[in-house]
Amino acid sequence: MKTSSAQITALYRPEELVGRLVVCAVNLGTRSIAGFPSEVLVLGAKDGEGRVVLLTPEREVPLGEKVF
Repeated sequence: MKTSSAQITALYRPEELVGRLVVCAVNLGTRSIAGFPSEVLVLGAKDGEGRVVLLTPEREVPLGEKVF
């Protein structure tokens, strides 16, 4: 299990994310963001209101599969 400081609380609650596939970058090292260790870069795009919408695979893929 890894931690992330992703700012995604406008559209998502933690319990909604359990078991959900999202696109992330790992193995970038740990960064301290506002005193919080962040080990994963969760990828998303801003919607028209500036809220982060998570990127998700279109289909089921193996966990940890490379993104290219």
